[in-house]
Amino acid sequence: MEKAGLKWWQRASVYQIYPLSFQDSDGDGFGDIRGIISRLDHIKDLGITVIWLSPVFQSPMKDNGYDVSDYQKVNPLFGTIDDLKTLILEVHKRGMKIISDIVLNHTSDQHPWFTDALNNPNSPYRDYYIFRKEINDLQSQFSGSAWTKVPSRDEYYFHFFAKEQPDLNWQNPKLRAELYAILNGWIDFGFDGFRLDVIDLIGKDIDKKMIGHGPYYREYLKEMSTSVFKNPDLFTVGELSGSTAEQASQVTGGPPSGVFSMAFQFSHLWLDEVPGAGKWALKKLALNDLEKTFMHLHETFWKHGWNALFMGNHDQPRPVSRYGSLRYRYESQTMLFLAFFGQRGTPFVYQGEEIGMLNYPFKRIAQFKDIESLNYYKSELLKKPAHKILASLRAKSRDNARTPMQWDKTLHSGFTTGSPWLPVHPRYRTINVETDAISKKSIQTFLNRLLTLRRENDVFIDGTLTYRHFHKDVYAYERKSATETMLVLTSFSKNKVVFSFLDHDAWMPILTNDNRVKLNEKMRLPPFFGGLYRKRTNHAND
Repeated sequence: MEKAGLKWWQRASVYQIYPLSFQDSDGDGFGDIRGIISRLDHIKDLGITVIWLSPVFQSPMKDNGYDVSDYQKVNPLFGTIDDLKTLILEVHKRGMKIISDIVLNHTSDQHPWFTDALNNPNSPYRDYYIFRKEINDLQSQFSGSAWTKVPSRDEYYFHFFAKEQPDLNWQNPKLRAELYAILNGWIDFGFDGFRLDVIDLIGKDIDKKMIGHGPYYREYLKEMSTSVFKNPDLFTVGELSGSTAEQASQVTGGPPSGVFSMAFQFSHLWLDEVPGAGKWALKKLALNDLEKTFMHLHETFWKHGWNALFMGNHDQPRPVSRYGSLRYRYESQTMLFLAFFGQRGTPFVYQGEEIGMLNYPFKRIAQFKDIESLNYYKSELLKKPAHKILASLRAKSRDNARTPMQWDKTLHSGFTTGSPWLPVHPRYRTINVETDAISKKSIQTFLNRLLTLRRENDVFIDGTLTYRHFHKDVYAYERKSATETMLVLTSFSKNKVVFSFLDHDAWMPILTNDNRVKLNEKMRLPPFFGGLYRKRTNHAND
């Protein structure tokens, strides 16, 4: 029986699968649905309760499935509709739920709606997209103009991402009704909800250059909620990268007060980027910025809504490479799990994080497949040396998260018996699920214990947040409820950290990534230490 007012998804833990790179079952080098089915027990054993499936819909794969050409068909690359039905049944059989990623801001340029709009001047689908004879200077997220000329016609179409991804015109009520019907159809099929890609772009007014969280956004969300999200148990995640924390909180928390169950909000992932210079200009993460950001998120979502906790996904570099150290890979990944997942929200694990996978050591532009990376390289080549562009791509390219999952020591790490679509990381013989599972330093085991602790202790759901300031390289905070107090103590340093800990005797260890560390008045934390502590009952009111 859940606590009064608590939603089931507030106690959930989510695992994201990027199908292309998870498990290949037929040797063609591409991951598929049957491959996913064969690995469900691994996900269950981590302590996961919900699977987020990146798109498996029909697509020409210009953006690896985020360019949909038919919302109601499964891409044959991944399998059949029967395979998808079997996957949902097998997930449910194991007591988990499954949500589908879906892209409603844009389609593929090969979607029948768009091809008919291009080829037929009288097409009823022309108003499904955004055409203009006169254009403005809006830029694409994937480099260059957001406008592409229509062949043989004196007009342009709008695409906020690649030219192969024309934006849908949400101001058309017929389009909206069709999209709602598609969502309802997949709910009837068996999905337990959706992760809605870049959904805060749907209310845009391009003539006024208003893109993220545009003027019609809330109107469309209210309509979508009424038309689709009627079941309060439906699990919905809005990717709200263009929204502030305040804007995101107001549309989350689930019906009736919110639309989505929770927000995917990216403010914490922008902290190692030079402000105003874009994702490719990097700087060192400052822990005081991380503290300010998470405190703001906590205070904002405490008032209304619910947030997702994540450090990576299919668009982000690997957390160990981004924030940690290869030398201290186990310590880095487990420390990051504690630092991020001790906060208030629902934790999301991206495939490979449970074994501390790393960014790929790309050396040549020919090794990249990601359309954003290739467009960036092309657009920057006249402005800066190739080696500097490649350095940025090695750090932040989306391909880092998309190299094949590393299962074992065999050729291609057990991902495929064929040639993988992206190369397997060269360290797969030591970094893989099989090896990690039997290691004394098992990241999977640590993650399972942490997710179990989160489910069993409501302090992670309804506890207040108070930061402790021990050292510039130490990220520490308390979570306090009416019945207990927890302390998360982490070091983001590759060096030993020494500091004073006056109330050290008030705490008892619950979970650490180094059992040799003892709490003392003068603390010495090894590199990338992470520990979770419970306040002793005789100090409860301290």
